[in-house]
Amino acid sequence: MSVPNSEVSQKLYIETYGCQMNVADSEVVASILKEKGYDITENINEADVILVNTCSIRENAEQRIWGRLDVFKQIKKNKPELTVGVIGCMAERLKEKLLEEEKTVDIVVGPDAYRELPSLLETAETGQRGVNVILSKEETYADISPIRLDKNRISAFVSIMRGCNNMCSYCIVPYVRGAERSRNPESILKEIEDLFNKGYKEVTLIGQNVDSYNWESENENLPALSSRQEGGRQGKSLKFAQLLEKAAKISPKLRIRFSTSHPKDMSDEVLYTMAMYGNICNYIHLPAQSGSTKVLAEMKRGYTREWYMNRIMAIRQILPDSAISTDIMTGFPGETEEDHQETLSLMEFVNYDFSYMFKYSERPKTYAARHLKDDVSEGTKSRRLTEIINLQSQLSERSKKADLGKVFEVLVEGISKKSSEHLFGRNSQNKVVVFPKNDFAIGDYVFIEITECTSATLIGIPVK
Repeated sequence: MSVPNSEVSQKLYIETYGCQMNVADSEVVASILKEKGYDITENINEADVILVNTCSIRENAEQRIWGRLDVFKQIKKNKPELTVGVIGCMAERLKEKLLEEEKTVDIVVGPDAYRELPSLLETAETGQRGVNVILSKEETYADISPIRLDKNRISAFVSIMRGCNNMCSYCIVPYVRGAERSRNPESILKEIEDLFNKGYKEVTLIGQNVDSYNWESENENLPALSSRQEGGRQGKSLKFAQLLEKAAKISPKLRIRFSTSHPKDMSDEVLYTMAMYGNICNYIHLPAQSGSTKVLAEMKRGYTREWYMNRIMAIRQILPDSAISTDIMTGFPGETEEDHQETLSLMEFVNYDFSYMFKYSERPKTYAARHLKDDVSEGTKSRRLTEIINLQSQLSERSKKADLGKVFEVLVEGISKKSSEHLFGRNSQNKVVVFPKNDFAIGDYVFIEITECTSATLIGIPVK
């Protein structure tokens, strides 16, 4: 892509690791630097600047980044003028250590300092190294129109808030992303409308905890956005359910998804809003982490096993066709065999469609690292994780078999990895569906009857 008013355009290469928020952040970074004359390249060998957007949620995520830095070091040997930057959560956590221990790195920039990237890159060109990891209580990048780095131009992430206030005892996110702050709803809706006008068929509203979205303003124009009444007057705050409804109203042809929900904040109002609009997808990611109330209390999750089950029953009642996924952590400090069995029984109760499953990994500076002993052996963690994975495989297969004979509307996303004669897409429940290519194109909505399945994929044929 060309950049106006730039005599010699520098080429920027971005690698992104971790969650959907990091994907969205990379698109913000691309936009900021494009405005300053940088071209985006997918060829790392022609890059003048390499930025790696990092994740610190688990130790193995950081280990991958150290491995990539070794690769960048080799590239830099042949191209000394190359600038390498570490941005995102790992940059925020390790700060100066990255500059001290890794001579390949020229700049280190935290999630709230991306506006400073142009000046830090200019500094790096003079041979100086720079760091900016100051966390902000206001920064949402609401005024920046992200450059979409996806290839299919069909689905996009839209960040509605940043940071987290939950302070779960195992989690590093509040330390590297700061406190919660919600983004101006007008900027969110404008971004979604722009995506729809450009041909996008699906947007996912994202945040560390979307259910706690709460925009408040003294702006007198804000009440026009809100339908909530207080004491005979419209309030000046906008909650997530209201934002979700406004997004859905942009067009019935635009699918709306969201992630991630927090069990303590998942309200019936959100569920009823989902039920009202056919273009809000029937899929909820509701991380449980554990099925044991005792472990949940140690995790500082803010809910009990019974509360979580109540939320599941509400989903089943209000949205009977909704798919539900979760995060499961095993081996948290103090977790007993009984606690583990409670997690397995919760999984059976919910009948999750799919799960993200992992062993507890102690993260520095968290409450758990400072106050709880990592006393579950690695062997026990591995055995429990295997049992969780095996159970989820059974649940996933059960979920897919229940869809045999059903017809779903599927958004075509691309060509199947296993056959160039087949396409794949997702239904409203976020399940992958594979079907014959015929004359369909990426971005089409197609009705598919499910005829076969694996534990991971639905297979079907088009129907009129």
